[in-house]
Amino acid sequence: MGILAHVDAGKTTLAEALLYQAGAIRALGRVDHGDAHLDDDEMERRRGITIFANQATLEHAGACVTLVDAPGHVDFSAEAERTLQALDCAVLVVSATAGVQGHTLTMWRLLEERGIPTFVFVNKMDVAAEGREVLIGQLRNRLSGGCVPVADLGTDEGLEAAAMTDESALDELLETGALAPDTLRRLVARRALVPCVFGSALHLRGIDELLDALVGLTEERAWPAEFGARVFKVTHGKRGERVSWLKVTGGVLRAREQLEGEHAARCWSEKVDQLRVCVGTKLEPAAEVVAGQLCAVTGLSQVTPGDVLGCEPRGMEPRLVPVLAYRVELGDNDVHAVLAALRTMADEEPSLGVAWNEQLQEVRLQLMGEIQLEVVRETLRERFGLPVDFGPGGIMYRETIDAPSMGVGHFEPLRHYAEAHLLLEPLPRGSGVRYGSRCPEDDLDRNWQRLILTNAMERDHLGVLVGAPLTDVRVTLVAGRAHPKHTEGGDFRQATYRAIRQALMVARESGACVLLEPWYRFELEVPTDRVGRALADLQRMGATFDAPQARGEMATIAGTVPVSEMRSHALDVAAYTRGLGSLQCELAGYQPCHDADRVIDEASYDPEADLPNTPDSVFCSHGAGYTVKWHEVRAHMHVPDEGVRQTPWREADAAFFGA
Repeated sequence: MGILAHVDAGKTTLAEALLYQAGAIRALGRVDHGDAHLDDDEMERRRGITIFANQATLEHAGACVTLVDAPGHVDFSAEAERTLQALDCAVLVVSATAGVQGHTLTMWRLLEERGIPTFVFVNKMDVAAEGREVLIGQLRNRLSGGCVPVADLGTDEGLEAAAMTDESALDELLETGALAPDTLRRLVARRALVPCVFGSALHLRGIDELLDALVGLTEERAWPAEFGARVFKVTHGKRGERVSWLKVTGGVLRAREQLEGEHAARCWSEKVDQLRVCVGTKLEPAAEVVAGQLCAVTGLSQVTPGDVLGCEPRGMEPRLVPVLAYRVELGDNDVHAVLAALRTMADEEPSLGVAWNEQLQEVRLQLMGEIQLEVVRETLRERFGLPVDFGPGGIMYRETIDAPSMGVGHFEPLRHYAEAHLLLEPLPRGSGVRYGSRCPEDDLDRNWQRLILTNAMERDHLGVLVGAPLTDVRVTLVAGRAHPKHTEGGDFRQATYRAIRQALMVARESGACVLLEPWYRFELEVPTDRVGRALADLQRMGATFDAPQARGEMATIAGTVPVSEMRSHALDVAAYTRGLGSLQCELAGYQPCHDADRVIDEASYDPEADLPNTPDSVFCSHGAGYTVKWHEVRAHMHVPDEGVRQTPWREADAAFFGA
C-alpha cells in the first residue's frame, strides 16, 4: 500500500499513526519533532518533508501490509511516480483544510492511468472549517463520483451510492437490498468505488477505520507461478554497494539466483547476492521472497528503476519529467569527481539528468525544481565532500516534427561502408521516441538492422532548432546497405546518426520542425475584485483558461500556462491579493512553445556547425573520402528509397532484438 499526497497534507503523520496503531512501532514519531520513523534521512528530518520513498510493514486482522511512504513535494514527484510500480493499492491523503490541491490531482491521475485501487483519507478534520458533506462533495467533483465514506457503506444511502457506480451491483442491491462483501471488493478493485475515511492522523482518529477498510475491501490477488519482478528504486548502502528494490510479481526469488534481463536493447545476466525484506521498520535477511512482496537486492548492477524482470510485462513510461536545467559551477572541484558523484545520484534518481558538454566544457543538471536543487547541493557536500554551486536555471525545451521526413546517412571513408535510410514520423504528445523497422530482410540482413536500431537507441538525438532533445517521433528503418568486406559496426553508427540528423534538416527546411516547452496545469484562486488583474496577467503569459468560477468572495481560474512564464508568479499573486490568493500548478506535459521565434533567435543554434551531430555524409571517390552536404546527399545515395516495399512495422523491442 502506498501513501500519496500533496505536501503538508499529513501523509507521513498518517504513516506513523498506522504503524503505531497496528503495533509495528512503540512510540509515535512526528515530522515537526524530526523523529518520524519513515523520514530517516537527515535532510528529511531537517526540512520536515519526505524526499525518498521508504517502507515498513504492519499486521492487522491477520493481514500483512507493506506500507510505502512516497514524497509529497512536487519536486520529488518522479520518485512518488516510480513507487506506483510497487503498489497493489494506495491511500490518497487529502487535507480537510486545503481540499484537493494541484499535486493531489496529479497523483490521482497517475493512479487512475495505472488502474491502482485507491482509498482516500481526509486528514486534519479536527481543524477543518468545512463539514464532511461539503468535503465529500468536493471529492466527488474533483476526483471521482465513486467516492463514498466507509462509514456510510453500512447504510442504505451509502450502499446506493456504491451501487450506482456499477450496473450489476445496482441489480444486486435492487434484488437483495444489500451488497455482498465480494461485490464491494470488486468495485474497489475496478476503481468504481473509492472508499473515504475522515479523521485526524495526529490524534489517531479514523486510523482503525482505515486499517479495517484496507484489509476488508481489498481483493485477494493470484500471482503467476513464473518469476517476474519490477524495479522501483535503486539506492547505495553505507559501504557503497548498489541496492535494487524489487516488487516480486510472480513466482519466487531466491538468494544466489541467476537473473537475466534486457536494458537499452542489451541483454545481461547477473547473480543475486543478498535478499532483504522489511520487517516493521527494519530490513532483515531472507532466503527467498514470494510474489507480492517487496525486497532489497544486492548484486544487480545493470537494472534501473522502471525495468522489468522475468515474465513481468513492461510498464508505462514515466509522465513526470524534469523541466529545468542548471549549469554546475565546479569551483576548485575536479570535474571527474563531480561527474562521478552526480552520476551515482542519477543512478538512484533517474529524473536527475546529468550531461557533460564537451564543446562548452561544462556540466549541466536537469531536475524538477528549486527544492530538489537544494537537496542535490546538500548531498554533494555532505555525502561526497564536494561543495559546488549552480548557475541560473533555464527551461528544458524539446523538439519534434509535425510531418514525416526521410533521412539518408552514408559513411564511406576508405575501407569503410554503411548507408541507412530512416523515416521520421510525428507521434502524439508524450509518446517519446519509438524505434522500428520495415526494411525487408532480403535487402538488409537482420543483424545489420538490429545494429542500426541499437545505434539509434543508444543516445538522445538533438533537434535542429535550438539543439534540444528530440521527442514524440517514430524512427523507422526503411532501407540500408552494407559491404560484405568493408562494413564494420561503427560504420552504421555514423550512418544512423547522420540519417536522423539529415531528416531533421529536411524537415526544418520545409517548416515541419516544432519547438516544445513544458506547460503547467494551474488553478488560481483570487478575491473577486482582483479577477481583472489575474486575467490580464494570464493573457500576457500566453495562458489558456476557462471562465472564472465565483464562490463567495473568491473566484477560481483554471487552465494551462507555459512553465517559463509562471516561475515567480506565485509571489506576484501573493502581492496583488495581499496574501489572500493561492496558486497551484502541476506539470501538464510539453506543448508547442508560445514564443518559439524569440527562443530560437536567442539560442542562435547553427545545426551545421554542431560537428558531433553533423547532418552531412561521407562518400568515397578515387580511393579518398569526401564530405557531401546534407541537402545534396540524396543525389549521391546508393540505395533508392522511393517505392520501398511496405513490409509490416516491427518495433525495436526485446522480441525484435532477441529473434
